[in-house]
Amino acid sequence: MSGKITPASQPEGIAHGLPEPDTIRDDQTLHEKSSQDITDKYAKYAGEAPDGGLKAWSVIVAVSFNYRRFCRVGYSPSPSFGYVNTWGIFQDYYERVLLSDKSPSTIAWIGSVQYTFIFLPGLVTGRLFDLGHFKLPYCIASCGLILCTFLTAECKQYWQFFLVQGLLTGLFSGIIFPPAISVVSHWFSKKKGKALGITAIGSSLGGTLFPIAGQNLIPLVGFKWTVRVFGFMTLVALGIASLTIDRRLPPVNVRGGLFNLSAFRNPAYTIYCISGVACFLGLYTALTYLPVSATAVGVSSNFSFYLVAIANAASGFGRLSAGLLADRIGPLNVMIPFTGLAGILTFAWPYASSQGALIGVSVIYGYVRFGDICLPPRRSPMAMGDLGDVGRRVGMFLTIAALGTLVGTPISGAINARTGGFKDAGFYAGGVVLLSVLLLLVVRHLQLGRLFGKC
Repeated sequence: MSGKITPASQPEGIAHGLPEPDTIRDDQTLHEKSSQDITDKYAKYAGEAPDGGLKAWSVIVAVSFNYRRFCRVGYSPSPSFGYVNTWGIFQDYYERVLLSDKSPSTIAWIGSVQYTFIFLPGLVTGRLFDLGHFKLPYCIASCGLILCTFLTAECKQYWQFFLVQGLLTGLFSGIIFPPAISVVSHWFSKKKGKALGITAIGSSLGGTLFPIAGQNLIPLVGFKWTVRVFGFMTLVALGIASLTIDRRLPPVNVRGGLFNLSAFRNPAYTIYCISGVACFLGLYTALTYLPVSATAVGVSSNFSFYLVAIANAASGFGRLSAGLLADRIGPLNVMIPFTGLAGILTFAWPYASSQGALIGVSVIYGYVRFGDICLPPRRSPMAMGDLGDVGRRVGMFLTIAALGTLVGTPISGAINARTGGFKDAGFYAGGVVLLSVLLLLVVRHLQLGRLFGKC
């Protein structure tokens, strides 16, 4: 008698304890089909970053349009690199015309809240980017930005400007901005600095053209139609960007949730985040109040608008040269001297009392300030962990740095209102920027461990 148990003679409990063969095949088929769909979608661009090619450069064009938009809404970003790039001309216009009953510090809250919310959602959007949620949030936020632009033209009271131009415009920008930064690392590796420098030139172009356009359009058609023209230009720019921007790598469900505390076990990353807060506490003061300070020393208000355009034009050279240098000598080796010069010029800016001196400050400050900002937060956090976690790591940095953008320019405005001048505001802003440079030197030492080398 054989001891073998045939399938027909198996105990009922054992037979019922096994899954049906068809169920196993169906589950496996479903899993394999989902995996195959993801593989097929990204297989075309598998492997190392291409560092070029039609698709890669079309993504760079899309990101450039984002920067142009961020810089433009600086009528209303980061951030430019951000909105603050041209916020200075509207700070001046609101003080003189639309919101003349409000203090400079109160008006500055519109720009600072806007720029803060460009950074603040980075924690969520960075995580969503890593999980593969990119195009849909991007397109929805683009529609929101366009709507906010047209709504800004209808604002009349302070709370309306604060809500639409400050809070909502910044929030929609924050949904777009961090993922648009992170996607560059999918397509470029060795030439990442060059690619980021080119994307930031879009901000330079927007920051040069829109202040000039605004200065000439407002007297001709008024504030409302000037902002509406900006809205139509935004529609074209973000429409093109939505069609061409895309990720290359498949989604990665990295461990740790929204906030990856293990990233802060790296002391270099922790100190880098602190330096970001310190830097943003003072970095936007000079450009925000440059037109106001020019008018205060007797420069024509018609010309003071152009100081922002001059700074943004100079920034194009700074952005590109900083990106190229970063590929050769490392991002920190570029950021440290550029940020240091920006801090020194922030000290010097209030002492410029003639049109020629203010033009000189605008040119040099635009070059070094935007040359520095075309790198963080895009380069260094990427080098402080795995590529699969880059969205979350950049997002955490942006969210933390938002603390500095929120209170930086209002503090400077309050100092100006209390003292009646910009010298003390310049000392405050220049001091915190130089503090950030000292922290970056510590980060460089932790990363490199020696005096000379690429970092």
